[in-house]
Formats: sequence, C-alpha cells, structure tokens
Amino acid sequence: MRVLLQRVTSARVEVAGEIAGAIDHGLLVFLAVLPFDDERDADWLIDKLLNLRIFSDADGKMNLSVVDVGGGVLTVSQFTLAGDARRGRRPSFTAAAPPAQAEPLYEYFVDRLLVAATRCSPALAVAKGVFGADMQVHLINDGPVTLLIDSPQK
Repeated sequence: MRVLLQRVTSARVEVAGEIAGAIDHGLLVFLAVLPFDDERDADWLIDKLLNLRIFSDADGKMNLSVVDVGGGVLTVSQFTLAGDARRGRRPSFTAAAPPAQAEPLYEYFVDRLLVAATRCSPALAVAKGVFGADMQVHLINDGPVTLLIDSPQK
C-alpha cells in the first residue's frame, strides 16, 4: 500500500456536492492499494499513521502523533498514487490493484482504523471518501507537512 499523508488543520471530501467525510485538525490520508498488498500492509500502515510524530509539541518540534493531539483521520482512495509517468505523456496505472481487490482492502483499512481510533483516549474522529467515486477534496495543509509512505515490500 502507498499513502500520501498530509497534516491538515481541516479536510473534507465531497461526492456529487454532498460531504462524504470531514475532519478538523489531523491527517488526510490518500490511499493506493497495490496488487501484492494484503491486510498486513493495512495493519502496518495504521500503526505507522497513528504513531507517526509529525505534530508540534510545546517547543515547536515535531514530537507528537495524531493520537497525542486528539486529531482526526480522513482516508480517501486514490489509485493514481500507483501511477507511473516516467515514460510518455500519459501515466500508466498498471501498478494499481484492480478495483475488485482494492475496494475490500480500502474498506478493511478504514474499518481497522476506526477500531484503533476508538481505543484512543479521547477517541479519534475517522472519516472516509467513497471508493471509486469522483471526489472533490478540500484541505488546509498544516505546515505544510506531506509524506509519502509505502508499506514494507514482501
């Protein structure tokens, strides 16, 4: 799996003019599922995202996690993160998992994230986009802090 992670002061995703998911401060996670991914990749990424120290402490150092600051997590499926634009002028998306494989793993990721978030004190807000939909994502990037994270290769 590959995620593009952005620290945000707020984010929302709309589908057909309706808000599908929204958070205040926290993490906006764009998620791509690759053909060799499985539930272990999702579990690894969830642990990484919840514990990644990218929020500022009292001294202004990135030393706190989304759990520490009580933020939210908005996850949006984005197969284009698997795109390859090294050759030609049109990106290839053959590195992305097909929808029949990707959608269940995306839903697994969000479900497991929700379970983990409810165990936090206080519980974290978890929201998501709509898999395969044409979405409009609105965000205010905080920092900006943006990271590209791949789950471990098998």
